[in-house]
Amino acid sequence: MLLLTGYAERLSAREGETLRFHVANATGEPVRAKVVRVVCADANPQIGGVVTEPVPLAVSTLAEPGPQAVPSGSYAVVGISGQPHSLGDCTVTIRLHPTLKLSRRQVVLSWLDERGVGLELELTPALTLKGRIGTGSGEATVESRGAVPLNAWSTVTLTVDTAAGMLGLSVTALAAHAVADAVSTTLPASAQPAGGSRRLSLASGSDQAPVDTFNGRLENPKLFSRALSSGEVARVWAGESVEGLLAAWDFALEMHTGRIIDTGPGGHHGELVNTPTRAVTGSTWTGREHCFRHAPDQYGAIHFHDDDLDDCRWPATHAVTIPEGFKSDAYALILTAGGLEENIPFFVVPPKGRARARIAVLVSTYTYTIYGNHARPEWMLDAQWREAHIAQTKAWGAYPYNPGAHREYGLSTYNYHTDGSGIAIVTWRRPMLNLRIGYITYPYPEIRGSGLRHYPADSHLLMWLASKGYEVDLITDHELHHEGLALLARYKTVVTGSHPEYHTAQMLDALQAYRDTGGKLVYLGGNGFYWKIALDPARDGLIEIRRGEGGIRAWAAEPGEYYNQFDAEYGGLWRRNARPPQKLVGVGFTAQGNFVGSYYRIKPEARSNPRVSWIFDGVTADTVGGEGFSGRGAAGFELDRVDKRLGSPESAVVVAASENHPPQAPWMLVPEEQLTHITTIPGETHKQLIRADMTWFDCPGGGEVFSVGSITFCGALPVDRFENDISRILDNVLARFSA
Repeated sequence: MLLLTGYAERLSAREGETLRFHVANATGEPVRAKVVRVVCADANPQIGGVVTEPVPLAVSTLAEPGPQAVPSGSYAVVGISGQPHSLGDCTVTIRLHPTLKLSRRQVVLSWLDERGVGLELELTPALTLKGRIGTGSGEATVESRGAVPLNAWSTVTLTVDTAAGMLGLSVTALAAHAVADAVSTTLPASAQPAGGSRRLSLASGSDQAPVDTFNGRLENPKLFSRALSSGEVARVWAGESVEGLLAAWDFALEMHTGRIIDTGPGGHHGELVNTPTRAVTGSTWTGREHCFRHAPDQYGAIHFHDDDLDDCRWPATHAVTIPEGFKSDAYALILTAGGLEENIPFFVVPPKGRARARIAVLVSTYTYTIYGNHARPEWMLDAQWREAHIAQTKAWGAYPYNPGAHREYGLSTYNYHTDGSGIAIVTWRRPMLNLRIGYITYPYPEIRGSGLRHYPADSHLLMWLASKGYEVDLITDHELHHEGLALLARYKTVVTGSHPEYHTAQMLDALQAYRDTGGKLVYLGGNGFYWKIALDPARDGLIEIRRGEGGIRAWAAEPGEYYNQFDAEYGGLWRRNARPPQKLVGVGFTAQGNFVGSYYRIKPEARSNPRVSWIFDGVTADTVGGEGFSGRGAAGFELDRVDKRLGSPESAVVVAASENHPPQAPWMLVPEEQLTHITTIPGETHKQLIRADMTWFDCPGGGEVFSVGSITFCGALPVDRFENDISRILDNVLARFSA
């Protein structure tokens, strides 16, 4: 755990709004806080290092921050009315699919209070199942003889039979030829078993916190007020009605919410904590349907993880209120205590319904969140790479903490849960260590320059705009999603950062409508508009991604699980949802290599074409962008190209294309373009498709689009103190577009 860290309740604020911060401080010293404007988030000494400016914005201390834990681990809590419950005879039956063996116990179900009264079912370190009953005057436990299989379904039933004086446990694996395991023990003498005086919890040993949490899937737990025979339990799972039902939780209902629905007579509905993964296949999935809306009975499972986290739930400790007229820009709360310093970036956006500039810069806060706390595989697996990263961070005085060393704050959707399943849901309500001033993604400055991505990399663009005297408003993905075209229509030009990768349908609708009604759109990145995301309908800052078929992916969604739980829509690539990036900005993702760059060669015909020749006013060289602070070149790492088959407009003109990409990358064509090891869908060779197309086109409604097709483009802007050909090209475009 870091001694000093924190997060903002959201990533943007408007004048008149109060933005609260949640800070944890274990230094033992008081915290001092101030706000600065972020001029440069790049720690590279060659660019001048990190630069911030003080601003007259007061910080209110709501509470002195203290140490805080991170409540990781998802679970469910249900309320049974009339507590405490003297059930006497009872039966609990549930299906489980464990995914991880641990050295600790994992609680499947708990109704056991602090007095030891109630029921509990756990998965032991040996992967056996253990049932427990406490009566206040005694305890009885029963344990299966054999281990349950990992990554497979089993039916588990715990039965209390007071007439027979027995506690019984049966476990039946659902695999073919499985043998049932049934054991029993004697109940404590002279005591009536009772439910504990607390709520029943699933996947946690507590109804108040994640304790001994379970890793795996649980399905359709049911509670009966009498001891069922094995035949009756079989009838229950066959869908028949059996007398004595108290509760039956159907996880296939209301998947977009944090509720679990009891279809039994009492309506004992429950709530989920830390947003486990829903819309996952259950024990009866046949593979005939891949959408849970079409076969909800086959999706009656929830996947719980011991590292799920949707909100750190720390108390608010500081606040800033944005005054009237405060400049839209990038800012950060700077915290100091005990000789340590921490920064928490945020953005001030213009007042709703107003624009203060002709140009808006779209800040990719959803992409920042999706990548939040990305523990890179190199950090995790390559000691030499990790040592180089640490050494460069120290040498530059860069941000000192890496998500790979601090898994406790939850990782990114580019990482895996502890049980090996891909992380599909993330939140910005937690410290995101790579969303920090001075954070370095890649070491080796002699090859990769500053080695920045996302937030620090986008500061190259903001620095350039300031140096050229452009007045701009910053808007974020959050405002774009919620306000749509009404937000964009006030601007002559909208400019993206280096990597606007993740979008909702509302965001794409707004950008397309803006472009088609006369707006000027400048796409300054690569691998943009690529993945479709879904937002929690009730809570801002909670984002879902299903990495379905196709795409360069950190992990692949399981078959049958390509539909989002938050909006019930097919996820994955926008290309597979009829919206390739080429339809919006003319270019789309084609190839990826290591974080190294090359140059563009200007097309000779572009200089003589009056529709586009103005782009190169003042540029005499045939090649541009051979240097840069990202990958040492303006065209690198992730590249986009024109493809009219995928929707690039007929009016699109490729004015320059990259070439001679360093072979040590090595380069990989995106999977959705490959057919075999030697053939591609477009019919060109793999090598021909590895290029960035700098492209311009106009639209029937008077709009225009300029795209650069490279994620490292903005890193070339600060070269030679912003006096270079890449800088001149962008200056020409923005001067014309915003005139």
